[in-house]
Amino acid sequence: MKNLGLFLAFVGLSLGIWWSCQPKPSRAERVQTQFRQDIAGLDSAVTSFLQAVLQKRPADELQQRFRLARLAYKRVEWLTEYYFPETAKNLNGPALDEFEEADNLVIPPEGFQVIEEYVFPVLDTAHYAELEQHVRVLKANLTRLSFMDGSNQLTDAHIFDAARLEIFRIISLGITGFDSPAALHSLPEARSALATLRERLQPYTQALEAEHPEQARHIHTLFVSSEQQLTGSFDALDRLAFLTNFLNPLSSALYQAQLSLGIQPFEESRTLRSTAQTFQDTAGFNAEHFVSVAAHRSTPEKIALGRKLFYDPILSGNRQRSCASCHQPDKGFSDGQTRSASLSGGLLTRNTPTLLNAALQARLFHDSRVVYLEDQATDVIGNHEEMHGSLDKALLELQQDPNYRQAFAKAYPEGMTTHAIRNALAAYERTLISLNSRFDQYVRGNPQALNANEKRGFNLFAGKAKCATCHFLPLTNGTVPPFYEKAESEVLGVPAQAGWKNLSLDSDVGKYNLTGADLHRHAFKTPTVRNVALTAPYMHNGVYKTLEEVVEFYDRGGGQGLGLPVPNQTLSADPLNLSTQEKADLVHFMKALTDESFLSSRK
Repeated sequence: MKNLGLFLAFVGLSLGIWWSCQPKPSRAERVQTQFRQDIAGLDSAVTSFLQAVLQKRPADELQQRFRLARLAYKRVEWLTEYYFPETAKNLNGPALDEFEEADNLVIPPEGFQVIEEYVFPVLDTAHYAELEQHVRVLKANLTRLSFMDGSNQLTDAHIFDAARLEIFRIISLGITGFDSPAALHSLPEARSALATLRERLQPYTQALEAEHPEQARHIHTLFVSSEQQLTGSFDALDRLAFLTNFLNPLSSALYQAQLSLGIQPFEESRTLRSTAQTFQDTAGFNAEHFVSVAAHRSTPEKIALGRKLFYDPILSGNRQRSCASCHQPDKGFSDGQTRSASLSGGLLTRNTPTLLNAALQARLFHDSRVVYLEDQATDVIGNHEEMHGSLDKALLELQQDPNYRQAFAKAYPEGMTTHAIRNALAAYERTLISLNSRFDQYVRGNPQALNANEKRGFNLFAGKAKCATCHFLPLTNGTVPPFYEKAESEVLGVPAQAGWKNLSLDSDVGKYNLTGADLHRHAFKTPTVRNVALTAPYMHNGVYKTLEEVVEFYDRGGGQGLGLPVPNQTLSADPLNLSTQEKADLVHFMKALTDESFLSSRK
């Protein structure tokens, strides 16, 4: 027995030595192991929900198991959205049909948000078979996620990038109720996402604590306090304080921790830069992202030339109209008209949209018909009713001007071409980035920048009034955060007349003219709300003259709420039930989105 004990001790010592010699998993490998455990946990939660569906359990039990599955999804969201965005869309995309333009194909939605509509607010017992099928598809997509992750390898820099993007996602989509419209479970889900980041980043915060203990404690405190903020009701959350005092500081602290650990941020081409420290980082957005090729990127010489062309009527057919005729700086680069005057003496079919922050949009024009600002310029200049010009003829005239010849020579090695005209105009328009309103100044640390009405208005905008579920923060347009790569269009049911009785639907079918898809009938790109106080009148047809009218339209549930026949309306027809004070506060906030410093610099 003594020899056996010595033998076992020797074996144990040998195993211990062998184990100690094995390479320890890296921090990224530890995070990946935990991510795979979270995927397994999500699969288990979805399986439990599916079993409840198959057994036709009571509605309250089904709803509870659904909520648990959603909480489990929020634990994998940060890396799933980052590495596998298409699978993330299949798991938790909006419950709306999509149109694949390349194939002229309507793609039905799938995932949690589709399932949610069967279970909330009341269980749809008449469509159990459909519910079961959707849950089985969800299970299949989880299997695909697990398979794809098997060949994926995380890196330290990408983990930090994904973590900050998840914080931005919580701000712009999580706490606004975007992906929990029926279950109304947004705050617990945001808390689950934050808790996951706190837990999964521990390998890094533990390493940080050895050399920078104050930084590590600060991050831990911000995580815990942020999670504590999300314990009340949806309407009661002070979103402005949550953004300003907790999540923005948290994302900045994570960025600084990354640098302290010697993990260099990488620069990736996207609208929201991978080096953005906070959600309101002044240098966070890249106006050059949607430039098609590197040779088209802006230079000071191109911008100066583009500005000169922008204000010169030489580009129009009758030499009486310039780009600035309809995009006037003092009107937020719109024109203040219900619908702009056409060259034939009538009116154009639509209202002039602002050019401010147009460079940060994935699509242009009300109907989203072009991608690049260069093509936008070509469309307007060549339109018989707008400028009725010709780039070829304009080029011939420009070549006769020695000042223009010199300006083109400085900006373009190839000299004067029609492409250079288009690109120079686009280069100037890409400088029209306006992200320094009083709202931005408040979020960046100036507590005097907003008054009480404006603060309440923001909390309504991002909460009860549901404005931010379409006008995504912080750009307040329809470009989807946090990557800002895709522009959304919405069907609102805009009437042809102002007022609230005896209305008819506006006849403009919008994006339908481009795609021919029924889901796009009367669809229009979601415009920015920034500088909206200067860009009246509103809607594509200029039907509303005041912001108060716009708020009333939404409060009544859009066209359907007003009794108009809009079967494909994407805006909820349910009234918002805003009080008179709440409506006024919303307007106060929207007026605080005017970037006075930018506009004064353009006069």
